[in-house]
Amino acid sequence: MDGWQRAFVLHGRPYSETSLLLDLFTESHGRIKLLAKGARGRRSHLKGCLQPFTPLLVRWGGKGGVKTLRAAEAVSLSLPLSGLTLYSGLYVNEVLDRVLEAETPYSSLFFDYLECIQSLAGVSGSPERILRRFELALLGHLGYGIDFLHCAGSGEPVTEQMTYRYRAEKGFIASLVVDHFSFTGRDLQALANREFPDVDTLKAAKRFTRIALKPYLGGKPLKSRELFRQFTIKKPASDSTLPVDE
Repeated sequence: MDGWQRAFVLHGRPYSETSLLLDLFTESHGRIKLLAKGARGRRSHLKGCLQPFTPLLVRWGGKGGVKTLRAAEAVSLSLPLSGLTLYSGLYVNEVLDRVLEAETPYSSLFFDYLECIQSLAGVSGSPERILRRFELALLGHLGYGIDFLHCAGSGEPVTEQMTYRYRAEKGFIASLVVDHFSFTGRDLQALANREFPDVDTLKAAKRFTRIALKPYLGGKPLKSRELFRQFTIKKPASDSTLPVDE
């Protein structure tokens, strides 16, 4: 198996008449861009396997920003995502595609991603907790170190009922101001533990990850969020558990 890498397709789009341009997340090389020549041809054996959420073994070659896919094999069937979990998975893929630097290893993140989509495939209720845990893991892998358990101003441990205001690159500082950047000590303890026992802590977690990921994502809207909004218009869901909506 020399030269083979475990990988998942994050995004693919047609290229020329029969080829695909792919963004892959690989175990040892991070995000890479590959040209799959002839992958859309009628006789191509790659047509069925180069899909998101299908565990792959791949080989590639070439130089420059776009490599050439040499071979790909599906390790197993595609993970069964549908409805809410499908849109959640598309959101995770798009975030990774946007924030990861090309050809930068993120081996530990690869397994966090695998755990995330496996959990999405098996969840019977809301996927919200799964997404929040993955977003927090992603921030950690991006080098976003933050202390949720101590006030950045005094160094004292946070207390459940106190309000703390988030300040970029500094952390959480005790404050009487209550606004979009304010969190209770209980919210921060939930974020530190990645355990969200109720709707309030889940809402706070989503608010925090939106704030923290925004500098990495930039101002361009996520396409998966728009797709999700269209899905919820057709099939209404509880407004407290919309996992990728604003």
